[in-house]
Amino acid sequence: MPNIQDGNQLIKIDVFEKVGLGQGMNIGDLGCGNLGYFALASAKKVGKNGIVYAVDILKSALQSVENRIKQEGLDNIKTIWSNLEIYGATKIQEASLDIAFIHNVLFHAQEGDSMLREAARLLKNGGKLMIIDWRRVISPFGPPLDDRPLPETIKKLASGVGLQPVEEFSAGPYHFGLIFIK
Repeated sequence: MPNIQDGNQLIKIDVFEKVGLGQGMNIGDLGCGNLGYFALASAKKVGKNGIVYAVDILKSALQSVENRIKQEGLDNIKTIWSNLEIYGATKIQEASLDIAFIHNVLFHAQEGDSMLREAARLLKNGGKLMIIDWRRVISPFGPPLDDRPLPETIKKLASGVGLQPVEEFSAGPYHFGLIFIK
């Protein structure tokens, strides 16, 4: 059960418990990056009857995740190359995910709602989306302050694509967390 790493500080928040992740679920780590943190940890939690999709636009990031998958001997993770800002581009069956994670990715999006629309398309009815992103506070690392999305903006955009807010939480000194349900 992973805790969130915020720089050098380990934050004691069990994100899997917050979203109810369990055995046999289908999970999407949308914008998994080269560590695939949520994908790898989710794969262990969902077990052999679950499946995890590690999605990224960077093929080099997916290659890094594939290397880690092999090192850890996990066989329930599929890497998917996709531009999450294009509706319908992600080659995962529509309405098939129980949970999707978007972690430190929204500040990259040209249009904030595009990635949320794609996440909503992939979620089952009753599925949950967890977003963790940068707060607009001065930090020793991270994107420029003006590029960091505001929780209120994300909530408004999520509502526009059929996602309802469930919870907002602190994910350390530099991050906030939001959970939505479809």
